[in-house]
Amino acid sequence: METLPIKIYDDTLRDGEQQAGLFFSYPNKQKLAHLIAQTGVDGLDIMPCVCDEEAELAKTLVSEGLDSQIFAATLMNKQFIDLAKDCGLKRIIIIYGVSDRLLFLRDPQIRLMSEFKGKTIDDNIPAKVIEKIRQNAIDLIVENLHYATTVAGLTVDFAAEDASRADFDFLVQCIRSFSPYIRHFVVCDTVGVLSPEKSYVWINDLLQCTTGVAFGVHYHNDMGLALENTLQSVIAGATLVSGTFGGIGERAGNVPIEQVLNGLRVRFGIEVSRINYDAIAPVTDYIEQLGVRPAIPYSKAAQRHETGTHVNCLFSDPNSYAVFPHGTIDVVFGKWSGVSNFQYLFEKQLHNPQSREQYEKMRSTIKSLAVEQERYFTADEVLELWENGIFK
Repeated sequence: METLPIKIYDDTLRDGEQQAGLFFSYPNKQKLAHLIAQTGVDGLDIMPCVCDEEAELAKTLVSEGLDSQIFAATLMNKQFIDLAKDCGLKRIIIIYGVSDRLLFLRDPQIRLMSEFKGKTIDDNIPAKVIEKIRQNAIDLIVENLHYATTVAGLTVDFAAEDASRADFDFLVQCIRSFSPYIRHFVVCDTVGVLSPEKSYVWINDLLQCTTGVAFGVHYHNDMGLALENTLQSVIAGATLVSGTFGGIGERAGNVPIEQVLNGLRVRFGIEVSRINYDAIAPVTDYIEQLGVRPAIPYSKAAQRHETGTHVNCLFSDPNSYAVFPHGTIDVVFGKWSGVSNFQYLFEKQLHNPQSREQYEKMRSTIKSLAVEQERYFTADEVLELWENGIFK
């Protein structure tokens, strides 16, 4: 049996819980964290910026001795970087979209220009505009990476969201620009569009074109190929795998860590160093006891969305986080929701716009109720609360 020093990052407590409608109670997350830590994974991902409870959980786990394994998933904001450090964390992974589709939707300059209102990257956007949004992204990311490493003194990885739909040359430019600041560059197949053959070639080509940084992969299972795509990427040279136990996560979920570990072991004769294989079953058994399973690829459940940053993009571009033309986007509401969830409901579905202030009240109220009641809310339930004056 060959042993390889592949790193395993667990996203069960963050990306896993972002599965629409899923809610882990504080005690369940705390217990899961300790069970997962016993497997020997190199990192457990928590997102302190999503709510006070998540920040408190991060502090608790650090105090309980998991400080070497816990790291923060951090959006592109110095305030969130500082929050991670204030929680006692020493490691973060900064997440930012690198596909032209997401860059166009999120570029602050583009959003203020009337000629691009209502448009997407599919609307014959001039090449000079695309070049500008790419450069803006690199400048912003480098600024935050420099702040995180030099000012905050944190160890940093970078997760390139939607990298599988990014321009290859731009992706190489990103890797070269960010490599002085990061340990790993994690390429994400955010909407699960890769194939096994393309995964192998893609990672191999990126390795041939860059030096100085290790590659990780974070693949979603929208088309049911996340496991095979991940295995082929490891064979091609990726040295870090990010996934969730049980394969839970947004839409049809993430690659299941237990399947990656055992797939490498059984199919390729490869064991991952530092992994306690006997500790895997207690994690998956506990998740099963909680009644948690990922949505089936292509199913209606896999078309549900709760995460605010995703719904914000879906509001302007249905292809941003949904790849099936026959699918129907279903927005639900909970701890991970943002203002955009309520904007989507009232403006896209009901054609009854509310004020920004009203949307923010809705978000604050639903987040509090979701944590208090340990649940999510459907659109009908939100409307009932609205009609009963709960958001006033």
